[in-house]
Amino acid sequence: MKNEKKIISTDKAPAAIGPYSQAIAVGNLVFTSGQIPINPQSGLVEAEGITAQAEQVMINLDAVLTAAGTSLDNAVKTTCFLSDMSDFAAFNEVYSKYFKGNPARSCVAVKALPKGVLCEVEVIATL
Repeated sequence: MKNEKKIISTDKAPAAIGPYSQAIAVGNLVFTSGQIPINPQSGLVEAEGITAQAEQVMINLDAVLTAAGTSLDNAVKTTCFLSDMSDFAAFNEVYSKYFKGNPARSCVAVKALPKGVLCEVEVIATL
């Protein structure tokens, strides 16, 4: 049996700002694109500071995974991007509220993120 790709889309998370999907489901896995702290209602980055931005990112990821038929509880791998590694502890405090199952994770500092945000997160989850 061939694994078909299904594009996941929801208006409860920011629309893609480039040539990509919010997520793709294939087989029993969902692969999200990186989510940044854009408010899906306004299309703007409104949150200031790492704590507020991380909260918006988690809300956006939850919306994408819910649209796919899964949840943050089913995350098996995350990749986290921070614009400043000195935000690591504050980011982890928010992250740990949303990812209770301790998925595998990579967390790296990057030179810059889209729209000048402080964090971005992508998730692989089971359906």
